[in-house]
Amino acid sequence: MRKVAGMKLTNRLVAFVTLIVVCAMFVLFIGGAISFRKLGTDFLSHYLSKVVVEIDHAIANPTSNENIGLWLPQLLKASDIVELEITSKTGLLYHYEQIHTTAQPLELIENRYALPSNPGFYINIKSVPPYADFAYSIGAMSSLSLAVLVIVLALSWGIRWLRTQLFGAELLEHRGRLILAGRAEEVHTGDEREWPATASIALDQMIAELREARQERSRFDTFIRSNTFLDKLTGAANRVMFDNRLQTLLQDKGAQGAVLMIRIGDWDTLLHESGKEGADEWVKEVGNVLSNAILRFPDAVLARYYDTEFAVLLTHQSAKDARLFATQLMKALERLTPPECLEEENWVHLGITFFSTGERRGRLMEEADMAKRSAVLQGSNGWYAFKKDVVADDARGSVRWRTLLTRVFEAGGPDLYRQVVKDVKGEELHTELLARIKDENGLIIKASRFMNGIDLVGMNSTLDRRVVGKALHLLRTGDGREVLSINVCAESMGQRAYQIWLRDTLLQTPRSVLNRLQIEISEAPLVKHFDAVRPTLRMVRALGCTVVVDQAGRSVVSTHYVKDIQPKYIKLHRSLIRDIHQRPENQLYVRSMLGACDPTPTQVLAVGVESQPEWKILLQLGVMGGQGRLLGAELSSSPATRKRQRWRKQ
Repeated sequence: MRKVAGMKLTNRLVAFVTLIVVCAMFVLFIGGAISFRKLGTDFLSHYLSKVVVEIDHAIANPTSNENIGLWLPQLLKASDIVELEITSKTGLLYHYEQIHTTAQPLELIENRYALPSNPGFYINIKSVPPYADFAYSIGAMSSLSLAVLVIVLALSWGIRWLRTQLFGAELLEHRGRLILAGRAEEVHTGDEREWPATASIALDQMIAELREARQERSRFDTFIRSNTFLDKLTGAANRVMFDNRLQTLLQDKGAQGAVLMIRIGDWDTLLHESGKEGADEWVKEVGNVLSNAILRFPDAVLARYYDTEFAVLLTHQSAKDARLFATQLMKALERLTPPECLEEENWVHLGITFFSTGERRGRLMEEADMAKRSAVLQGSNGWYAFKKDVVADDARGSVRWRTLLTRVFEAGGPDLYRQVVKDVKGEELHTELLARIKDENGLIIKASRFMNGIDLVGMNSTLDRRVVGKALHLLRTGDGREVLSINVCAESMGQRAYQIWLRDTLLQTPRSVLNRLQIEISEAPLVKHFDAVRPTLRMVRALGCTVVVDQAGRSVVSTHYVKDIQPKYIKLHRSLIRDIHQRPENQLYVRSMLGACDPTPTQVLAVGVESQPEWKILLQLGVMGGQGRLLGAELSSSPATRKRQRWRKQ
């Protein structure tokens, strides 16, 4: 992958032009200095040769030779000759030397000349170098100084002009850096001053096409997920999603609840009398009543199981609560006015059955169908419960939940169990902390069961504060390398008091600790309270923590939050992972989620990996990592308990 240059285009061109001009000036100065010195040396040699000629003539002329001692010293002194010797084969004939000279002995120039008119005579001359007595003078060097000044001014003007001309290119480069940083939406339209204009216009067009393609991809992904798991007419879950959730729930330890099957009359008669549109409108009206009725149960699933039959899955609800809900649901449906082709007193029937961990899904749906048929045989609107022994009937009301949770929080809060999350190479990505509490009998209750009680008594923020506090304590006292991930309720993140507490707590924590803390939030509550939660998530990211979205796919919602908050990971719900190698519709959903995260740095993780075939197909689909009993079992945070659990596992 190519790397982006750190220096701007304008700075590189300015540096290049400046370097070229400075190098040219340096070359000119060096060449001028050498030429100047060469001219001085040549002038001195020419002048000394003239002096030697005069001395040669004077020696050859007897008349001048007698007066040579009178005029020669004055000539030599005026010529800056420091020392002169006239020698012959017989020895030294004449010697001249200046007493005071400004030049150092080593700096003198020595020349030797032969006298053509006097064979055998030689003259040795030591003279001062040319320009030795000269210093820099503005007057003498005015032309050179002016030339340097003109070059500097021209260079400054040229650099300013170059920056002005390339300002548009800088804008285009800055825009490109923002696009590479993932902020293309901020610069989807370029500045009019960008240059080259063709590149700017082309970039605008490409970004517009990319935005349209992403929107189309998002709509297509939503369409795929909706058609895979949602009923087109009512918007409720379809049979595939209902069976997935029920099958996953039946394999969870400690699961319990009820399945309700609602029949709203004969579909063929309804179609014949009311037509397709009339029948669809009636089904939609009944579906709206059922959707509003299950809002009090956050984990409930409503599905259109057949044309005129709906199924409701109540999780972690006692038989008493399920029967009470069935009674209330029938009263709400009886308020509707059915079409004329249906009997007003005999148009809706409900069958209910109860389940616990380990039961078969097919057998359970047969029980619900038998209970529904029994209600139909009664000949009037009503419901019937399948008679069976309820293994786990924990009828815990708000008072019991409040008493239990108060005792747990007074004892220090819930216990935190650990489960590692690994990448495709088997290396540990992080460790998720799972909250667990113990009931009056010392039995461990999972979060999926006690979260209903938390919501019922309004202790979400209390639970989240204890979990955050314990996680920060583990990070401070740990080895400094472990990354911990904790679950936080969306309702708490939207509360002003909790936001202030979380901000103050994180501000008091070192950055090195916060960088190893991940905040997980469930997908469906996140989308539901997105406007209230988004500022808190951005604050958490700004302080150094990582945002993770879990339980993705538990309900079909839009994935627009991926682009907005850009979580580091998205964890797929375990109902999508269970037997995914045998469920093409689940594989299609996972592909859709991977496609929605593809243009962002968000990576997809799988939760609830239980078998090797599941892990193999997930790797083929392209998930980044996984979590589950196949990759690592849950371990208690207590050192003694963890040691005992590892020993039992071995």
